[in-house]
Amino acid sequence: MAKTGEILEIPATITERGQTTVPAAIRKMLALGKRDQVVFRGLANGTVVIAKKQSLSDEGDPVIGKFLEFLARDMADQPARIRPVPKSLLKRGKALTKGIEVDLSAALPDDEA
Repeated sequence: MAKTGEILEIPATITERGQTTVPAAIRKMLALGKRDQVVFRGLANGTVVIAKKQSLSDEGDPVIGKFLEFLARDMADQPARIRPVPKSLLKRGKALTKGIEVDLSAALPDDEA
């Protein structure tokens, strides 16, 4: 099994029908079972990512999911654009939330119209 940060590279052959077998090590890494589905995500730089397809109940908010996919693509395509959060912004955020207590395990209140 590949270590964190290490890339696991396993060759596979494409058949005349355009099919291939997902190697056992990759199936194990993605926790794929029989009849599970995968998704292929092609990036502009020619990289293709394979991931286990999540069921609708696991996908959560589709807007947030699309936004997170956009961010992941943008970071992969343009890593030089990633910048640290300015200290001034962190300081401002701390000042705005000073004295506010939050229970992260508490249920969120219902939105009111």
